[in-house]
Amino acid sequence: MDLETALPGARDEEAGYAERPARMGFFTDTSVCIGCKACEVACKEWNAVPDDLTAFTGMSYDNTVGLGADSWRHVAFIEQRKPLGHQTPGVGDMDFRWLMASDVCKHCTHAACLDVCPTGSLFRTEYGTVVVQQDICNGCGYCVPACPFGVIGKRESDGLAAKCTLCYDRLQVGQEPACAKTCPTDSIQFGELDELRERAERRLERLRESGVSSARLYGHDPDDGVGGTGAFFLLLDEPEVYGLPPDPVVTTRDLPSMWRHAGAAAAALLVGLAAVAWKGRRR
Repeated sequence: MDLETALPGARDEEAGYAERPARMGFFTDTSVCIGCKACEVACKEWNAVPDDLTAFTGMSYDNTVGLGADSWRHVAFIEQRKPLGHQTPGVGDMDFRWLMASDVCKHCTHAACLDVCPTGSLFRTEYGTVVVQQDICNGCGYCVPACPFGVIGKRESDGLAAKCTLCYDRLQVGQEPACAKTCPTDSIQFGELDELRERAERRLERLRESGVSSARLYGHDPDDGVGGTGAFFLLLDEPEVYGLPPDPVVTTRDLPSMWRHAGAAAAALLVGLAAVAWKGRRR
């Protein structure tokens, strides 16, 4: 006898539970990013992230420098000086090219920030994304060094952790994240993660067929050190060129063995102390 026969109305929808939504995420195709920073502005406007876009470092056109508590989207400008093997009409041999990419929280499958958060402020949503509940965050900062991508930061104003939420509030009402909505070239693509991975594979194949042999996917592999990411990229060079770790690993992967060793050491210490105390009493 199956469950529905034994318990009429036991199906999820009849019991009042909606079908679990698919895991959602981002696929960022850096080959079509034009560095307009519309995603940065849209993110700040929608999420009320402090406006710091007027800063100028003097080092490059990149005025937000990197991801952090006040920069949930970061468009990197990489001026790469290397022989490209072609000429531009009226310019001659080109010895550099621009690489641009909009970086964001990766919403890792195995998220170290979740593991180390002592208050449960960081949680995984029904869409598979990782979000900070700021009313629960105690500002301990454990999540900051735990992130292998250096995404999370603490706000100077109140000391609380902050990062991309993948516009959780918009997802709940059927809207796409603000950054993807505003991207003029469709460099930032939003959707079901499985479908995005298939789309990315097709895009990679087309680029390689057209002679872009350096194109590669980053963060799409479920068997990598973080179990795959919910925000992955098509890059035109090595990850290090974009400031991304080549082989990211969840920083809490060794915690179980560390606790086992710590437990064994504590047990040995207790045995030793008990032996010393016993010998002391015999004297």
